[in-house]
Amino acid sequence: MLSNHLQNGIESDSLIWSRVPDSDDASSTDGVGLLSSPRDGGAAGVDSLDYEVIENYAYREEQAHRGKLYVGYYVAVKWFFSLLIGIGTGLAAVFINLSVENFAGWKFALTFAIIQKSYFAGFIVYLVINLVLVFSSAYIITQFAPAAAGSGIPEIKGYLNGIDIPGTLLFRTLIGKIFGSIGSVGGGLALGKEGPLVHTGACIASLLGQGGSTKYHLNSRWPQLFKSDRDRRDLVTCGCAAGVAAAFRAPVGGVLFALEEVTSWWRSQLMWRVFFTSAIVAVVVRTAMGWCKSGICGHFGGGGFIIWDVSDGQDDYYFKELLPMAVIGVIGGLLGALFNQLTYYMTSWRRNYLHKKGNRVKIYEACIISCLTSAISFGLPLLRKCSPCPETADSGIECPRPPGMYGNYVNFYCKTDNEYNDLATIFFNTQDDAIRNLFSAKTMREFSAQSLLTFLAMFYTLAVVTFGTAVPAGQFVPGIMIGSTYGRLVGMFVVRFYKKLNIEEGTYALLGAASFLGGSMRMTVSLCVIMVEITNNLKLLPLIMLVLLVSKAVGDAFNEGLYEVQARLKGIPLLESRPKYHMRQMIAKEACQSQKVISLPRVIRVADVASILRSNKHNGFPVIDHTRSGETLVIGLVLRSHLLVLLQSKVDFQHSPLPCDPSARPIRHRFSEFAKPVSSKGLCIEDIHLTSDDLEMYIDLAPFLNPSPYVVPEDMSLTKVYNLFRQLGLRHLFVVPRPSRVIGLITRKDLLIEENGESSAVELQQSTSRSVQ
Repeated sequence: MLSNHLQNGIESDSLIWSRVPDSDDASSTDGVGLLSSPRDGGAAGVDSLDYEVIENYAYREEQAHRGKLYVGYYVAVKWFFSLLIGIGTGLAAVFINLSVENFAGWKFALTFAIIQKSYFAGFIVYLVINLVLVFSSAYIITQFAPAAAGSGIPEIKGYLNGIDIPGTLLFRTLIGKIFGSIGSVGGGLALGKEGPLVHTGACIASLLGQGGSTKYHLNSRWPQLFKSDRDRRDLVTCGCAAGVAAAFRAPVGGVLFALEEVTSWWRSQLMWRVFFTSAIVAVVVRTAMGWCKSGICGHFGGGGFIIWDVSDGQDDYYFKELLPMAVIGVIGGLLGALFNQLTYYMTSWRRNYLHKKGNRVKIYEACIISCLTSAISFGLPLLRKCSPCPETADSGIECPRPPGMYGNYVNFYCKTDNEYNDLATIFFNTQDDAIRNLFSAKTMREFSAQSLLTFLAMFYTLAVVTFGTAVPAGQFVPGIMIGSTYGRLVGMFVVRFYKKLNIEEGTYALLGAASFLGGSMRMTVSLCVIMVEITNNLKLLPLIMLVLLVSKAVGDAFNEGLYEVQARLKGIPLLESRPKYHMRQMIAKEACQSQKVISLPRVIRVADVASILRSNKHNGFPVIDHTRSGETLVIGLVLRSHLLVLLQSKVDFQHSPLPCDPSARPIRHRFSEFAKPVSSKGLCIEDIHLTSDDLEMYIDLAPFLNPSPYVVPEDMSLTKVYNLFRQLGLRHLFVVPRPSRVIGLITRKDLLIEENGESSAVELQQSTSRSVQ
């Protein structure tokens, strides 16, 4: 019966599709012609993913043998994998946070203890500890896991957009990301661990989907159920959301981040699993923090589940404050756009000149930046005059902090015990505590305008210089640091101008953080929810929305978002959510004329297949057949990877050049055999050995082709083609002349079919008929 369906499908497609153009005037039908496998000479070093379901004969045969019990098992395993992804990402986040906070805590405790006797000795110890941590991070990245450098979000965004970048989701990348983040963040560089945690969650999800790592013999056959790129995409989406949920302890923000920022394709079933995964992460992190409250985890676990709780801050806001808040949004858009442009220039210079000199130069660069950061963070507070502690302690915060402690009101290089150094309070501190200090309420005039301007200029410069080095680097926390600094500065002027209003400087610091992230990353909904979740202040939601809208509008007037800029710099060909404006004046035929179509006959010699695969880089080939009248018709699309599997196995070779009936011989391949391993090269034509006898044999491609690929007419608007290609996650799209006939017309009521096969749209049809009358 399946063979009859296949034959009927081919005949039906033959009636619908028109003749194939002659090879002389044919244009490329490869939907992503610029992408090719790196082993086949692709310049970009990336390959496309097959998110489309290839409904060949092997697929249809497998689906026919699967009953409702298997479907239930398949869905249950997906939910179980979502649970495992949440647990794994939560544990990874706990391990990274525990390590970073303990390294930072021991470093500052030791430094504060030494500077009681000698500031120079304390500086040397502080510099050496940071240098060792950063060196370890750079060494791991350059020698073990080069793909773990940076935040990883542009690469994951490209993967979910349909681009497979080699090495992105490997086991060594996961290990390098975890331990590299500990070294780079613990070493005090101007970067964060939140972006790398998104990449970490994606790696965990991908490795679970493929059953582990075969290279390091850490694999199992049982989990290898999700072999298709389509299923892996869903798992990686869950991993991205889990990473954000673990980084900020913001489960809802993680779901919205995956929806708004990284995914190109979404559905309601995926929403439930992503939400479930983020909830599991929140439970794991909260449980670990509760277990660590007794002190057995050192410096980790004592801060509470909310990272920067400002629920005791400003109770209300006034209409007069909207103007300075809008100004904060404008500043955030300008500084965010400038940051994106400067990092683009710096990263471009590194890639084109500095990093071409080898891994040793990359390590030297990271170490030099580490020494520079340590010198600035330790040296600048020495030049700042200390301030006397406030007489009233309304905030309940001790001033100054005892020696060996860090937080608010740090006593650093002060002559008396009743003074504190405001620049050291934000510079010579962990980033989390510095942000907590800037967000803090009831600490009026804790920071001077001079100190805030100094910190803003130096940290902004350090963040630009550090971004792009050979270490795992996130930009969420540095962005919050920069934004909260100028936000608090604006808040100081507002407090002085509106003297009678109950205004908190920390409120403006929070709005400044949101504005810079909005101006740099161009996120709105997810970032708004994340800021609310990490600060526990729902009253500020309208204000956060205001500054995000303003900052994003201002930033969009200058350049793209940070991740889009970095993806373009790395050569990741993203398909953005909206087509370019000039595509409205183009048609499909104009977009596919860069290369000629290479079509294959239904029955083809093995030698011809091998020759075609060696001579070009196409990943998909139209398959043609002839009717009894001699008319040439397209019967489907066969993928390059499927042809390589057929050549490798050799079990489908035949001596006869005539087509065979699929029902006459069983299919010798499972559909999963055609799947390519995650983020690896897969099969290559140079890896396949064919004898002279093999080359003289034939292959009937009909059982292995996709008989129903997506087709568009040649004069369709390129805007519609773009939207169709991106929203369906396609890799190839046929462009054909106008069909000569129409055999039917499908409407909404034709798709409303119950499981018994009967239409459930009778009432719809009748009501429509009455309305027409």
